[in-house]
Amino acid sequence: MKKLTSIILFVVFLGTTGCDNFLDITPTGRVIPETAKDYRELLTRAYSMMPDSRGLTAFIADEIDMTSNNLDSYDEASFMDLWLWNNVNPAGTTTYFDWGTYYKMIFVANTIIENEKSITNGTKAEIDQIVGEAYMMRAYNHFILVNLYSLPYKEETAASNTGIPLKLNSSMDEVLKPSSVAEVYASVLSDIDNAEKKLNVETWEIGLNYRFNTISADALRSRVYLYMGRWEDCYNASERVLSKKNELVDLVSGRVLPNTYDSPENIVALEMNMNSNYANVDKLVPSDLYNSYLPGTQDQRARKYYKTEIGGYSLLKGGSSSYRCSFRVGEMYLNSAEAALKNHHPEIAKMRLLQLLEKRYQSTAYTQAETDINAMDDNALLDEIYLQRRLELSYEGHRWFDIRRMEKNKRPILTREYEGQTYHIEDNYPELTIKIPDEAREANPYL
Repeated sequence: MKKLTSIILFVVFLGTTGCDNFLDITPTGRVIPETAKDYRELLTRAYSMMPDSRGLTAFIADEIDMTSNNLDSYDEASFMDLWLWNNVNPAGTTTYFDWGTYYKMIFVANTIIENEKSITNGTKAEIDQIVGEAYMMRAYNHFILVNLYSLPYKEETAASNTGIPLKLNSSMDEVLKPSSVAEVYASVLSDIDNAEKKLNVETWEIGLNYRFNTISADALRSRVYLYMGRWEDCYNASERVLSKKNELVDLVSGRVLPNTYDSPENIVALEMNMNSNYANVDKLVPSDLYNSYLPGTQDQRARKYYKTEIGGYSLLKGGSSSYRCSFRVGEMYLNSAEAALKNHHPEIAKMRLLQLLEKRYQSTAYTQAETDINAMDDNALLDEIYLQRRLELSYEGHRWFDIRRMEKNKRPILTREYEGQTYHIEDNYPELTIKIPDEAREANPYL
């Protein structure tokens, strides 16, 4: 009876999201998907629900300037409280970080995982791939949630720090309590391991490359281990990715941007981190970010990521569905460089960093960078890696998570100047977590 209740709730739950017809209750009483095709369609619907919350973190990091005199009423109402770190009593119009939708996707993933043995009319490879993607979806969504709503991972405190609820089955009756940060990370890594055993598609054709593939398992591991400070594991995962996919977009001679869905760098083209609402904030690029690039045409990223306007800079690498990127090759070079340095191999770190910059700098600028970087000590090299992460991965949903995990003496000082007032984020801002709005808690069937 309990399983039947869950099946009925499953249909009602997904019916509210506009799922395909195969989920409708038919006159014969069919209420759940059966075939591999059905489960693929169900998974596709879940992919389409993916929130843009990683991109929204740009407003609380140092990637947004909301001081423009031309700021419209929508932008002010939607994002100002985020930008000013008003986490106590934000306006009702404030755009929230998602919560419930991630759990809806996890619900779908759990349903697929639980029903693996009953999927019909598909080859073993097809069914394995679908189940492997479900494990990856559950891992990735738990990982995003724990980084949005919990303290950053620290080895000495992860077991005692409160994380987010882990949802590892499709029961609608279970009342969950938050797991520790350590438990969430352990579950994420376990799910990646299980996914890797099932995934068998290395490359999806353009248009289907929002789906997880075999390479994405190590791409996610690379990021998870980076956040955990497990440097050898991060380096090894990054290098396994680069052994299979290492092509960087050449911004000097080409026009394709590295974070487009059809970029040769793209590993998984799922999230549209800077949607049109975020990217259209007037002159959103802070001048200190823009001025951190080499001037003129020396660093092609400044010219191709942004547009110079009177009174400021606007974003070119976001704002439409063409810019979908969850994992890409450029990130793997940077992860490998940082992990190699932290693991006492600065020569490897320099090599990986320079390989990236060779595709971003004009030849003269690259020659100078090669001289400068090869002369750096470990401290200066770490500063350079952090700088290049900010410049290379700007507006792709990385910056807030990067600054929270930085060493205290490396973190930027975050302040806002607005309407004659100066706003400061707390000195311990890496400990600042995003408040879950009450209405999101109430809408989530798992809390």
